[in-house]
Amino acid sequence: MPNNQAKASRRGFFLSASVAGAAVATTAWVKTPAPTAVSPLPKPAPEKGGGYSLSDHVKQYYKTTLV
Repeated sequence: MPNNQAKASRRGFFLSASVAGAAVATTAWVKTPAPTAVSPLPKPAPEKGGGYSLSDHVKQYYKTTLV
């Protein structure tokens, strides 16, 4: 009998621990606001064509192509 009591006690502990962990995870997930992406406003299109601009991204690419 004592052995069965120990198994039941362990089962109850692990069941309680898993339920509590799931409750904490759900609460943290529900309360966390969704991240909002802040994107810079795009530059207006040029009136007379063109549109190429030397941006930081382009400068970084040019640096990677140097031999």
